[in-house]
Amino acid sequence: MFEAHFQTFEEPEAGVALTARLAALREELARRKLTGFVIPRADQQQNEYVPPSEERLAWLTGFTGSAGLAVALTQEAALFVDGRYTLQAAKQVDAKAWAVESLIDPPPESWVSAHLKAGDRLGFDPWLHTFAAAERLSAACARAGAELVAVDSNPIDAIWQDRPQPPLAPVAVHSLQNAGVTEAKKLTQIRNEIGKLGADALVLSDSHAVAWTFNIRGADVAHTPLPLSYALVPKDGRPTIFIDHRKLSNLTRDHLEQSADVREPDAMAPTLMALAKSGGSIALDSATAADALSRLIAGAGGKPVRGSDPIALLKAIKNATEIKGTQTAHRRDAVALARFLAFIDREAASGKLTEIDAVEALETFRRDTGALKDVSFPTISGTGPNGAIVHYRVTRKSNRRIAPGDLLLIDSGAQYEDGTTDVTRTMAVGEPTAEMRDRFTRVLRGHIAIARAVFPDGTTGAQLDTLARQYLWAAGVDFEHGTGHGVGSYLSVHEGPARISKLGTTPLKRGMILSNEPGYYKTDGFGIRIENLELVVAADIKGAEKPMNAFETLTLAPIDRRLIDVAMLSRDELGWLNAYHARVRTEVRPALDEATQAWLDQATAELKA
Repeated sequence: MFEAHFQTFEEPEAGVALTARLAALREELARRKLTGFVIPRADQQQNEYVPPSEERLAWLTGFTGSAGLAVALTQEAALFVDGRYTLQAAKQVDAKAWAVESLIDPPPESWVSAHLKAGDRLGFDPWLHTFAAAERLSAACARAGAELVAVDSNPIDAIWQDRPQPPLAPVAVHSLQNAGVTEAKKLTQIRNEIGKLGADALVLSDSHAVAWTFNIRGADVAHTPLPLSYALVPKDGRPTIFIDHRKLSNLTRDHLEQSADVREPDAMAPTLMALAKSGGSIALDSATAADALSRLIAGAGGKPVRGSDPIALLKAIKNATEIKGTQTAHRRDAVALARFLAFIDREAASGKLTEIDAVEALETFRRDTGALKDVSFPTISGTGPNGAIVHYRVTRKSNRRIAPGDLLLIDSGAQYEDGTTDVTRTMAVGEPTAEMRDRFTRVLRGHIAIARAVFPDGTTGAQLDTLARQYLWAAGVDFEHGTGHGVGSYLSVHEGPARISKLGTTPLKRGMILSNEPGYYKTDGFGIRIENLELVVAADIKGAEKPMNAFETLTLAPIDRRLIDVAMLSRDELGWLNAYHARVRTEVRPALDEATQAWLDQATAELKA
């Protein structure tokens, strides 16, 4: 029906079929005199999306989620995933070969210390683990009387015969029209932060930081416009960017050379070692810097200074140009969303549409804007029990028809050069049950509580998280994911350091963009999530005795009125919903065709108490 450009629906290789790979790994480990090996779902920079050449965990186990870790020992093996992926992992891996365990509580290190014996040697690739992760593994080994061994080359790569080549996508200049601030001004900000750290230089081990600092974008990984690269910014002097020169046109090379020296990636180690030999203090990002970088600096006589990447916070606080751009991007995206939601309402009741049809339709409507660069993550299109899988990814095998009586959960986003979007809507197909309406309304009330929140400057996401859960908790239910994550400006749809969750310790600052996405998931039944993006702004409170902040909602899309039990809403909640829908109608309606305008009028009509 529709041609999808950015998402495929092939079934991952089944777990049982991968048993030979685990056997081959064990043979390779025996050859290296290792008792086991740790396989994270990671590349050298801990990116959320990694190139095919770095998908070692998926290749070995069959698990395709965005977060996970495996440990393969001589006789036992375990895959560790968080609550989002428990159902998915159980379906994808061979249960006879892999035990599926918790990634969080207890952590993998508990399993490691319980299953290793004295004298065992557990291997790990220091380029794929942060210093803190390596330290935790080392302590776990020590508790068992075993040894953690840093390997010189990854044993997975030795047995992965058809491993894809690393990506070489061209690098593009991110224009000042969208970036808003020059590289020179950003470098001045960064040098000020290096001074505060008391360091001589900062390693940019996160490609997002390199892209933001030097106003470039790329396409080395799916869904995030990243050029995989590193940089070294000294407190004084000219920075160096380490990037494969084959990615650079004359234009992008000239752009980069205006503010930095440009060198090949293999020049990074000798450059760092030369600086370290003089006894230099070199700052590293604890979240993304590989343990190998710490080892390299310390081994050459330097001092690795591990801590939070100062660029993460600078990047998270959007400037006026980025804010205007994301507002424009969301209005553009809203037109595609309205066309899509109207299409689903018109066609789904027939029972002919599938989850894949929904994905392809939404991508088509977004491409019709003429500005779509990519989807910002693989669209989650789940109906019935598939909707209860938090990070479900439809395949041709799992693809379900959308039938009357189902809920359809669609979580999707777009990458435009002026902004990144992320939105979830849950739609009723036919008549919803009383339980569906109760749970949906509780999720909606939590969503509204976040959207209406007013909070002192310096408030953290953890302090707000309870607002989203209170009405679900009152019914004895909850959701096993954070309420909100940061969002980049034509960068990652999942951006730190701020988030709204039980673990959100970073203060929310004006200019940050965060998602607001409470949910409810009934295993083997249905899933519900309502997600808008929110911009942190100054709250206009007369007589306020301290600086206060609030949220400005960026996403403009109707919330399904058929799933709302109006009797459960307070007068203020109903007022918020009606005002939101009136705003959607005002801002989106003029750009729609007549038929979709009529649908939008009905979908955003005022609800009465």
